[in-house]
Amino acid sequence: MIICCGEALIDFIPSKNNQTYQPCPGGSILNIAVGLGRMGVPVGFLSRLSTDLFGDILEKQLTSNDVDLRYCPRVDGQTTLAFVSIDDQRTQEPQYAFYAEGAVDRKMTLKDLPPSLPEEVCALHFGSISLVLEPGASTLEALMQREKRRRVITLDPNVRPIVIKDWEAYRTRFENWLTCVDILRLSQADLDLLYPGIEIEAHLPQWFELGVSLVILTQGMAGSRGYLPDGTTVFVPAQMVQVKDTVGAGDTFFSAFLTYLYEKGYLTNRRALSNINREELQACLSFASKAAAINCTRDGADPPYRHEMDQ
Repeated sequence: MIICCGEALIDFIPSKNNQTYQPCPGGSILNIAVGLGRMGVPVGFLSRLSTDLFGDILEKQLTSNDVDLRYCPRVDGQTTLAFVSIDDQRTQEPQYAFYAEGAVDRKMTLKDLPPSLPEEVCALHFGSISLVLEPGASTLEALMQREKRRRVITLDPNVRPIVIKDWEAYRTRFENWLTCVDILRLSQADLDLLYPGIEIEAHLPQWFELGVSLVILTQGMAGSRGYLPDGTTVFVPAQMVQVKDTVGAGDTFFSAFLTYLYEKGYLTNRRALSNINREELQACLSFASKAAAINCTRDGADPPYRHEMDQ
């Protein structure tokens, strides 16, 4: 089982004319959990859901996609809301405005963490605004520290400038996370925000020295790249489709990427992950690129089901 740890929220997606908004289940961590569930991967969600009407929507989205909620209690309080701004061509990175003050997922504390996890849990995924907004951010960091080197740890920072007040502190925190992380996925937008004007190759030696085993860089229509500690670099072009919008594309990519690794046995432990080679990495990136392309032909975050990947 893979457990996704972090936020579940409601995205308000604009209509084509930007005059109305449609509420949709969202949040990077929820999207990745849903993507894994649709791929048939055993997956759980670790967070807190509100008992409000938005919490009902989120619970339905998770359970209807086979996501285990044993580590996700319903509690009184409000749900995090996000309003999304999309460019007219719907090909650029969406922009977000978050309303999370007092939200139940943000307020998660150490007492909300399970004292232990069963052996069936092979990997934990972290990222996005849940690693920024306190006190939940420190709670999830504590879980990451507790479980590092015991299970595969994956990270997609999904950098959102609107919630980051101190960039130097955030960069320091990001590099501290990397001491726990086995698989790092960044978008080009994430990299540009974290380290403006610096190419990823300048950072790889330090990241691998900290213990990262695999780095993925997604560049939208420019494709994706994978990097291994031995210097192996793999590039896969993006699949060309008629884009409706790009909301959830990165989350769909990473959920499919993890699906491939899970199906091939690379997430059973860190030693197995270290055995991935160029050919497998190329196939993994291609599988993930196909999933992201399918998502982009649909409105909002709508990752494909496993049978769609085989067509």
